[in-house]
Amino acid sequence: MTSAAVKIEPALAALAAALRGEGPAVELSVGPDGAPAVERVETPGIEDAAVVVRTSGSTGTPKATVLTVDALAASSMATAVALQGEGQWLLALPVQYVAGLQVLVRSLFAGTRPWVMDLGGRFTTEAFTAAALELTDKMRFTSLVPTQLQRLLDSPSAETLAVLRRFNGILLGGAPASPELLAAARQAGIRVVTTYGSAETSGGCVYDGVPLDGVEVRLADDGRILLGGATIAAGYLDAPELTAETFVEHDGVRWYRTNDLGELDEAGRLTVLGRADDVIITGGVKVSAAHVQAELEQLDGVLAAFVAGVPSAEWGQALAAYVAVADSSPEAIAAFTASAAWAPVLGQLAPKTVLAAGELLMLPNGKPDRLGMTVRLNELHQGK
Repeated sequence: MTSAAVKIEPALAALAAALRGEGPAVELSVGPDGAPAVERVETPGIEDAAVVVRTSGSTGTPKATVLTVDALAASSMATAVALQGEGQWLLALPVQYVAGLQVLVRSLFAGTRPWVMDLGGRFTTEAFTAAALELTDKMRFTSLVPTQLQRLLDSPSAETLAVLRRFNGILLGGAPASPELLAAARQAGIRVVTTYGSAETSGGCVYDGVPLDGVEVRLADDGRILLGGATIAAGYLDAPELTAETFVEHDGVRWYRTNDLGELDEAGRLTVLGRADDVIITGGVKVSAAHVQAELEQLDGVLAAFVAGVPSAEWGQALAAYVAVADSSPEAIAAFTASAAWAPVLGQLAPKTVLAAGELLMLPNGKPDRLGMTVRLNELHQGK
């Protein structure tokens, strides 16, 4: 048993107690040593609460999503049906995210022992491969975000390819996966299942466009995706107004109103068209474009900024910025772009591609030409 495996035991025990209804709900996080940390959370007014998952949400306002025992059980059972088995799971995502949490939940309901990567450092191909080699069950599963899978498939060793092919299913979610990445996985003989969902739906609830058993999908009049059924969260902790706005009941079904737009084909298969707000999902992390824009506009010499998500082979979406600078001489623009002055200010939220100019592109009505700037940023980024 590795040290990473030993570290997961307290979190598993606390989560198991919560799923049995013993004591208050739990919230998991990753401690300084990389081990999952557990905090007990009271959820007044919400019965059978088992887990609290905190997310930034589309507006950047923190939200604490409360998941019940029944919702997690329904999600776990539906996942097992969709994957045609339960088996052993490899935890490769932080447990504070619902995809990482669900690896532990599914393992507990299945009575199998999850294996754990060292979650304290950067995700590496070597660490993933070493952890995958420790799995012992005949049926093996894991959950990844597209950025992780992309790194695993960049010049993989024979050993890495072998462990990837050994998985009966790799759930891929958290961000849009590029067609190129999915094609590369198929060509390599890897069984990838694209997932769509969120903390409010107990994680992925639509696999390869098809709702899990017990999950319903419909579209609102504005094209917004509504998800309903047994896996829906109880609501948000200490936020009754937001809960009432986000979760609605209709025709005896409780629905979660997502911030995504979609379409359904005649067979009921869902295609997600994009966000209805300004959130960019990059590497599985939700980033507010408005927040990044505001940070850029505080830089010396920056008059205005526009931030968009552009397709990226590595990140699913990459942050890109069109920046209007006070000194629009070619020399000053070149110096601004080369200096990467925004990087230390924004850290991990720094745009991967920046286009500087004397002013933003504008429409005749005086509003920023968002589409025009997005097209130019996409051309500059070139899908990297």
